[in-house]
Amino acid sequence: MSPVVVALLMLAGLSEALGRVTPVAVRRPGLPRSRIVRLMLAGAVVEGAVFALWPLTAWTLAELLLSSPPPGGGLEWTPGLIIPLALSAVLAFPLLGPLLHLLLFLGVGAGLTGPLSAETGLGWWPAAGCVAVAGVVLGVTVEGVRRSVVRISATYAVETP
Repeated sequence: MSPVVVALLMLAGLSEALGRVTPVAVRRPGLPRSRIVRLMLAGAVVEGAVFALWPLTAWTLAELLLSSPPPGGGLEWTPGLIIPLALSAVLAFPLLGPLLHLLLFLGVGAGLTGPLSAETGLGWWPAAGCVAVAGVVLGVTVEGVRRSVVRISATYAVETP
């Protein structure tokens, strides 16, 4: 991955993390700023990693559908593909509402579907299914991680005097 793609993935991840951490910081005014910053940076890395895995996961699912593996080396983010993702992460700041967020990510997924279809030789609809399933699996996984972190941090907060 080029440094531009990594920077854009981190920007998208930071925007997502900021949208997730801001409500926590507002509800708990006594939360130390250093902890908020650590939560945002950790969230940015996790969200950026999830975004980075989206094309790879979709490519893997597409390979499972094909009888012979496609000749290409895989689907990767390019600046042209990642800019809509970063823009949607910033515009669809999670506090603005899940419907807007979903619509923007559907648009980004549709943009990812074209290159996946061209690289693998799958039709547009099967490729869209691979992108959608990959997005849902990654989304459910990261939501599970978020909930685990919240439970662990809530347990930690109760235990400390």
